[in-house]
Amino acid sequence: MKAAVIQFKASTNKENNLKKIISFISKAASKNATLCAFPEFMMFYTNSSQTPKQLANLAETINGNFVTTIAKVAKKNNIQVIGSFYEKSRTKDRVYDTSFVIDKSGKVISTYRKIHLYDALGFRESDKIVSGSKITKPVNTSLGKIGMMICYDLRFPEMSRSLAAAGSEVLVVPSAWVQGNMKEEHWITLNKTRAIENGCYVIAPDQVGNIYCGRSLVVDPYGKILLDMKKKQGIDFVKIDLNKVKQTRKILPLLKNRRTDVYPTLKA
Repeated sequence: MKAAVIQFKASTNKENNLKKIISFISKAASKNATLCAFPEFMMFYTNSSQTPKQLANLAETINGNFVTTIAKVAKKNNIQVIGSFYEKSRTKDRVYDTSFVIDKSGKVISTYRKIHLYDALGFRESDKIVSGSKITKPVNTSLGKIGMMICYDLRFPEMSRSLAAAGSEVLVVPSAWVQGNMKEEHWITLNKTRAIENGCYVIAPDQVGNIYCGRSLVVDPYGKILLDMKKKQGIDFVKIDLNKVKQTRKILPLLKNRRTDVYPTLKA
């Protein structure tokens, strides 16, 4: 199956970004991709001057215009779409950073609210975002069983392992990875490691421009980088072969060789 990966620079204008997103979905479908994956914060870029209240006012529900429009375009083009948006929450002046999976019929079949907020290296996402409270179970798609993570979640191996143990064959990680010292090295290493240790594909579409580093990646179950979009904006394609997941997990049975009976015996 063919997946389309989108890397672009989101502007602060939600409507302009939505037009770009619609165009990318149509282009992905025209190239016979069965699924189209977008980066984190595709809805719009927020800078440091934007207040939590302003962000909350711009956020939408899952039934709002942003996701609904994408769902209609997915249905029209007979393609699955994975992306993210700022979702309204019940917490005053806070939003969720939420990813979604839309099927070919235009139905939202899965959502995931980012659990690990980027309160590190001088950033405090928790000033504007409220964290989710659960890992979403893998969802069936044309690419296989997909487990959802978002950006900073990559740094927490417990999450990807939980998703793999629950049946994920592909991890999709919409991201907006901030530039900085050693950040691209971390990005590449973490994506490869999550693929290797779980014997699965990792699809990680990333924002480029503004403060973000680009380098959208697709890594196969043995750790080979199949796609690196460097700094270019646009769309690229990669084939996903679930036989590679089966073969890798057979010759390197890390999930089977775990000793979950022993791990809890270690006390702090």
